[in-house]
Amino acid sequence: MGSFVEDLWASVFTPGPTPTLLVAANATFAALQLVLFLLLLATYSIHFIVLSVLSASLWWSINWFAQELAAVQAQEAEKEKTESKELLTEEDDDDKRKSEASRKTPGALDSTESDTETESLMERKISAVSAAAPPSTTAAATTTATLQPPEQQGGIRKRLSMSGESSGYI
Repeated sequence: MGSFVEDLWASVFTPGPTPTLLVAANATFAALQLVLFLLLLATYSIHFIVLSVLSASLWWSINWFAQELAAVQAQEAEKEKTESKELLTEEDDDDKRKSEASRKTPGALDSTESDTETESLMERKISAVSAAAPPSTTAAATTTATLQPPEQQGGIRKRLSMSGESSGYI
């Protein structure tokens, strides 16, 4: 039982429907159907029949989806296997090594002085900004004036209210 719980916990983080997850889902839906049947017997309410039909439909659709996904994965695995056999028969090992060595990743840049893509992008942005905006003395003066605390700019100013009154009382 402990092994099943550990497998179930691991299957939650595994993509796709795993056998352990399917067993747990089937057991849960079976228990739900049993509870809905017992509630139907106890209350004779049509609501439990509707809920049972909805639950059974969901249960069937989950199992159908898992079967279809397994079939598609099997087809893709077979397709990859045949493609890899064709590639190995058509190319020599030397040609394959040469093509892999000359191939670049899609996001690679031509710059050889940087190890990462983001470093060269940051360098380009910095050079573009410095080239586009020449330094001026008036911009520097206004920047230093606005970045000072309010006390140094000439006193503290009161924020205007939205309603037009200056006090908080109505």
